[in-house]
Amino acid sequence: MRTVIHLSDLHFGRTDPDIIAPLIAQVHELKPDLVVVSGDLTQRARSAQFKEARAFLDALPHPQLVVPGNHDVPLFNVAARMLQPLRKYRRHIGEDLQPVYMDDEVVVVGINTARSLTIKDGRVNDRQIEMARRQLAAVGDNMIKIIVTHHPFDLPPGPQHHDLVGKAVPAMRAFALCGADLLLAGHVHTSSAVSSAGRYDIPGYSALVVQAGTATSTRGRGETNSFNVLQVEAHQIAVHRLGWQPEEKSFALAASQTFVQRGSEWFEMEADGSLSAEPAASGSRPPAGTAAG
Repeated sequence: MRTVIHLSDLHFGRTDPDIIAPLIAQVHELKPDLVVVSGDLTQRARSAQFKEARAFLDALPHPQLVVPGNHDVPLFNVAARMLQPLRKYRRHIGEDLQPVYMDDEVVVVGINTARSLTIKDGRVNDRQIEMARRQLAAVGDNMIKIIVTHHPFDLPPGPQHHDLVGKAVPAMRAFALCGADLLLAGHVHTSSAVSSAGRYDIPGYSALVVQAGTATSTRGRGETNSFNVLQVEAHQIAVHRLGWQPEEKSFALAASQTFVQRGSEWFEMEADGSLSAEPAASGSRPPAGTAAG
């Protein structure tokens, strides 16, 4: 079994300073095998903010896999946005925009979904999809296969002010071919964990789609600061959400879900040990196959 810490939407430049040290301490206490950060390390892609983010990452356990988000692209510096959108990210965080982590149980592929021509939306392109498909197809089916993006392949329940990642449908079809098990993302500052079958009608296949809230930002959207702890093993994934408790100055367990794999599909386990007959609800959904693309 592997323990994966999933952080997202740090937004250095708009963080709650009371959270930083307790978060670092608790992540160390959890002794993760991997720390994943799914984008938006900064608020406005400024050098000082990237330096704060770099210091935060250096204080966390390793190994780590990090991808950029739309806030890591300059907003007001139009020349930098168009010509070198991730120059500061590459300088301070990492050169590799499609990083890969692999051990003898899991393989994790990061994909950069941040784009210069949009303010908040993101997308994957054909080259990225094919690269991820090949990387995951190259390992055996005994491995748990994980994709990390900033922009989501599904949306949590409730009113939405965001779109799915662009080209989501062809990406999901490619992920089905290579047997991707788990999709991690952020962006919407709201936590959720659902089967992809509720949105994507791909016969005989579904992945587990997990969203992280914002770990450290003051830009909450009705949910307390939080992060995910995933216990990942063959055919079973437990997702624990830890939420910030201001009075206690610490994160505490807020919710837990367990999913099991049958064939190439993931189902949520109910409290009585049975499997959900239908994919877990994920809010308002378009008809199958009509996700943004």
